[in-house]
Amino acid sequence: MVIVMKQSTTEKQIEVVIKKLVSQGFDVHRSTGVEHTILGAVGAQVVDTRDYELLDGVKEVHRITEPYKLASRAFRPEGSIIEIDGVKIGGEEVIIMAGPCTVESYEQCDIIAERIKAAGAKIMRGGAFKPRTSPYSFQGLGVEGLKLIRKAADKHGLLVISEIMESGQLPLAEDYIDIMQVGTRNMQNYGLLRDVGRTDTPVLLKRGMSATLSDLLLAAEYIMSAGNHRVILCERGIRTFEMHTRSTLDISAIPVIHQLSHLPIIVDPSHAVGIRDKVAPLARAAVAAGADGLLIEAHHDPDNALCDGAQSLKLEQFDKLMEELRLIAGAVGRSIAEASVRVAG
Repeated sequence: MVIVMKQSTTEKQIEVVIKKLVSQGFDVHRSTGVEHTILGAVGAQVVDTRDYELLDGVKEVHRITEPYKLASRAFRPEGSIIEIDGVKIGGEEVIIMAGPCTVESYEQCDIIAERIKAAGAKIMRGGAFKPRTSPYSFQGLGVEGLKLIRKAADKHGLLVISEIMESGQLPLAEDYIDIMQVGTRNMQNYGLLRDVGRTDTPVLLKRGMSATLSDLLLAAEYIMSAGNHRVILCERGIRTFEMHTRSTLDISAIPVIHQLSHLPIIVDPSHAVGIRDKVAPLARAAVAAGADGLLIEAHHDPDNALCDGAQSLKLEQFDKLMEELRLIAGAVGRSIAEASVRVAG
């Protein structure tokens, strides 16, 4: 249930409502909006909403029928903006995250970081722990990879996003990355979701390849119910009967998520399509459909990349795509950071 407090409500009145909720067995999650304080009450107990509507300071009470409560749009009608060191995800600006699929060396990270920063990206991606389908594929550099991408990102003024695969990696990850990525294979790893929910680090949660949107929002609910509300959703393609692409990008997920949830949603066109020359069209479509950001693989030498080179944009392709995306973002009332320098192709 969601309790919306009046604009003039005092802190003492809010505390009275919270105390009553707790006494009836609810977990209370407080959200301070632009005009109103909203209390999200999560619990199995059935109560008469009139008992709360009559309390001083309460404006209105709503039952949330969806199984996801904290991730529901009703909990924060105006939408959530996840701010990390001045970068706002979910606001007017479309945030671009780019970089290699996996960290290979400092030289690689330095070259890529310089170019994507110049093109307008604000966050660098790069895997240090790699969940590979085959146990014989390159598994990443581990902690050393985190150190390398952190060093390159700091040099060029970028934030870092990288995937964590298990709870034991959390203490290491929190020292080096700004956004923890929970990958598609771990979307329903509920133990891991609870553990990242106990941290203060923002979490990017990727949709499982066979997951419904309700499944995705319930996975987000696990993280939020543990205390961490800084969750960013990611559409990365779902598995269908189509064989011409790696996955099928669900563009319709973007407006549907915006209707169902207050959480920002970004799109990963690289993993969705898995083919380099198809990444740009999907990226353009995602921005046009309202995505709050993009997660794009870019590499200075993709033909010799250790992982997923076939879906990684060449740096000159990334530069061109960023110019195209600015036009599309402007047409739908959004913006993308301007290039700092004109990079020769």
